[in-house]
Amino acid sequence: MTAAPSDVDAIRARVSGSSFYTAMRLMPKVEREAMFAIYMFCRLVDDIADDGTRPRPARAEALAEWRRDLDALYAGQPAGQASFLLGAVQAFGLKQADFLDVIHGMEMDVDADIRAPDMVTLGLYCDRVAVAVGRLSTRVFGMEEAPGGELAHHLGRALQLTNILRDLDEDAAVGRLYLPRELLVQAGIESTEPAAVIGDARVDGACRALAAQALDHFKAADRLMRSKPRGSLLAPRLMGAVYRALLDRMLAEGWAPPRRRVRIGKPYLLYLVVRCSVFG
Repeated sequence: MTAAPSDVDAIRARVSGSSFYTAMRLMPKVEREAMFAIYMFCRLVDDIADDGTRPRPARAEALAEWRRDLDALYAGQPAGQASFLLGAVQAFGLKQADFLDVIHGMEMDVDADIRAPDMVTLGLYCDRVAVAVGRLSTRVFGMEEAPGGELAHHLGRALQLTNILRDLDEDAAVGRLYLPRELLVQAGIESTEPAAVIGDARVDGACRALAAQALDHFKAADRLMRSKPRGSLLAPRLMGAVYRALLDRMLAEGWAPPRRRVRIGKPYLLYLVVRCSVFG
């Protein structure tokens, strides 16, 4: 099984116009195509995890098939649906373990709907679904392993926590709640039922506490990038700037219901592109 042209076109259409697509367009062709391959892999396995039309065992088997195809890819054998990754893997030495970590993260969503995990479990989830993608990406950016791993850790967690804070309502609609239990209890909320939690005005306190953690990661990532490690850093600078702007807007508006989904308009996105290109 390989990715059909219609799948590729559909994923390109989904990413088109996003800050991620804008960041990719600023990269040289080889790096851009590698980043799109990584993105396409992430979207395909994420779609499996989020496919509410299929029972959990069927989704688990679909992810297991991806694992088998990655094994084949790295063994130099016909790789089925993973074959489109070959060029990127060969060009940038992408590690199989990082792709597998992403699948492990998707399996956490398939095994059971995540509801108010403890901080350790949330950290593991972020490491798998975001930091692992960061490690793949920093190899494409040409970074050395140590600073690349550090940037992946901080920027990956910052972006994932921002997504969690932005997607409260969408996640609750499918029975998920990623806000950590400790912060909910700290805010006075004992329930772990998604609808009850996001409908409670006190959720704002838990969200602000999680946002503070995201801000710490944004600051650490920014410090590292300003130290000028080797590699092309325009794309991660832009992603960091966009998501930091989203988080700042959410902090200004708060998370008490009713909420609206914050967005970055194209004019401001273009401003960020220019700022990151000129000033870093």
